[in-house]
Amino acid sequence: MKFSVIVSLFASAFVACSPLLPSVTTAQAATVITNPQMDGVITEMAQAFKRGDKKRLTALLPQAKGHPLEVWAAYWELKARLDEASTAEVRSFFATYPSSYQEDRLRNDWLLLLGNRRDWSTLANEHPHYRMRDDRELRCYILAVELMQKGPQANPGMADEVRRSWMSMREADDGCTFAADRLYDAKQFNALDIWRKARLMMEQSRPRSARNAVQIVAPDAVNAVADIHNNAAQFLKRHIAAPPKVRQELVVMALVKVAATDPDDADKLLRTKWQPYLTAEERHWVWGVIGRQSAMKLEDDALRHFARVARDKDLSDDMLAWKARAALRAGNTPNWAAVESAIQGMSAEVRRDPTWVYWEARALLARKKVTPQIQQEATTMLESIAGVRGFYEQLALEELGRKVTVPARPLPPTPEEYETARRNPSLQRALYAIAMGLRPEGVREWNYATNLVNAQGQAGPMSDRDLLAAAQLACDHQVWDRCINTSERTRQVMDFEQRFPMPHKDAVIARARQINLDPAYVYGLIRQESRFVTDARSGVGASGLMQVMPATAKWTAKKIGLTSFTPDQITDRDTNIAIGTGYLKLVLDSFEGSMPLAAAAYNAGPSRSRRWRAPNDGSGPMLEAAIWAENVPFNETRDYVKKVLSNTTNYAALITGEPQSLKAKLGRVGPRDVNAILENLELP
Repeated sequence: MKFSVIVSLFASAFVACSPLLPSVTTAQAATVITNPQMDGVITEMAQAFKRGDKKRLTALLPQAKGHPLEVWAAYWELKARLDEASTAEVRSFFATYPSSYQEDRLRNDWLLLLGNRRDWSTLANEHPHYRMRDDRELRCYILAVELMQKGPQANPGMADEVRRSWMSMREADDGCTFAADRLYDAKQFNALDIWRKARLMMEQSRPRSARNAVQIVAPDAVNAVADIHNNAAQFLKRHIAAPPKVRQELVVMALVKVAATDPDDADKLLRTKWQPYLTAEERHWVWGVIGRQSAMKLEDDALRHFARVARDKDLSDDMLAWKARAALRAGNTPNWAAVESAIQGMSAEVRRDPTWVYWEARALLARKKVTPQIQQEATTMLESIAGVRGFYEQLALEELGRKVTVPARPLPPTPEEYETARRNPSLQRALYAIAMGLRPEGVREWNYATNLVNAQGQAGPMSDRDLLAAAQLACDHQVWDRCINTSERTRQVMDFEQRFPMPHKDAVIARARQINLDPAYVYGLIRQESRFVTDARSGVGASGLMQVMPATAKWTAKKIGLTSFTPDQITDRDTNIAIGTGYLKLVLDSFEGSMPLAAAAYNAGPSRSRRWRAPNDGSGPMLEAAIWAENVPFNETRDYVKKVLSNTTNYAALITGEPQSLKAKLGRVGPRDVNAILENLELP
């Protein structure tokens, strides 16, 4: 179907049911709304906004009047010059486009600007009208205003909330830095809170963020931050002219920076020179960083570094997570005592994550003496997460003796529920924007409509029934990523066919079976790669349903005999499926049929997957694949492997109609079988 026809259909539906536009006939709608000049104006304004071309945006805005995406055009134009716009202009925008995503988005932008300008009065007065409430920097500004106006006693949880947000933000944001400064001044933060932020940012090579933290607690030492970032080892060789406590913290930051690239060198420096000069907490933090870096390199001595830490409370949640991972892969049998200790040292919030609920329950069950009380405690923990929603939920289900089955399908949306979704102005605009090629804008508007505005147009999340109807609307328009995303957010009911759709079913299954590949595995991978968006393109250049890189596509085409392949065919559905499945099959065969290893290779490259498989020169224990996956050093790939295998299990249940075992698909991972064929080292 041609693009102009698709947009015409969306435009007709939009105008026919939209309360924002006058009633016109379908023919008129197709003529007026799909006028190439009007759609072209919107596209050109989107491009001008990305360039920051204020003059062009202002010149084009009058031509966007009456277009279904007029509100986007108005938002781009005002946002581009928001720092010079008057309060009257901003409030006029709010009045013109009330209850829209763009109104709330601009309010978010404006409130951040007010915070940056320290206009606390206007910020406090306008914030109650802000609906999204998902901007952590803005939340920090609001908490700072609350602190200044009412004092810390007004909100006992204020310091903890700011601490969590500030510690997790890598960029040098003004809001949380300002709030941390105010809380430090009010003695709600101590110096250690500030220094820990500086340590984290130095380890992550964020010198500006580290400098901002040091500015709060030791302004005379900020120039040292650049020296440490540029050459930490050299910094440690110099005389450090600073008060004792500041000197210690600068040494910690330098050791942390060294450990980020060479944990063994940092360990040597700490043990042979700096240990006597640091407090127990400072030593523990450095060893925690060394342990984490060693664990991320899959080194056998990671637990030895962690063992030097006498108090788990001196470590961050991320350090403790890597301590638990290192303990899981400590040998043929995990060091369950260390797993349990690390998890119990985590914050309550992190311990509630299904990952650590599952492994803590396993650790309890692995104790030498499992009393009925411990058995019940572990069972209760597993029951609390067991289900089909994710990787560890499925593993918990199997640990309890049950397999993955397709849940009973809820009743489909009623005509009234579906019509309510179809008439939702934000959903209409989202579908129209996506059809025009403005996918990021359409996705944001869709998410806003389904997350923060219920079916009655009031603030608050949609009900499960409304979410099912909105998801079905997206499915019917083949906007599969929004179909999946929306259906996944239901709380009490679950429509598996919405959550795990099978577009292009005949083509995918036929191709998979032709090359002896499990179609459930193919669908599980496509769902994670592209959410079935045929023209999806990643930031690194991967394209199509199976997100194939150009060089990989060219190499695979030759391997599978597609002699007529040209690069422009990479987003063609059938070509992309043929090349993607062909490459996946080659990767799977090279890893002796291991789905987890092949998924990691597909995401991060075969050479990395080989290295993670047996990092110690081909030797090492045989691990549960869940343990191996949890120890993948790349956050993205770790998440990817778990989601692909979880998806695969659910798709297998749908395709076969039979109960499924995730554990069976995971298998075990260890050194390559010496009797197996050599891994194909050619794989790109």
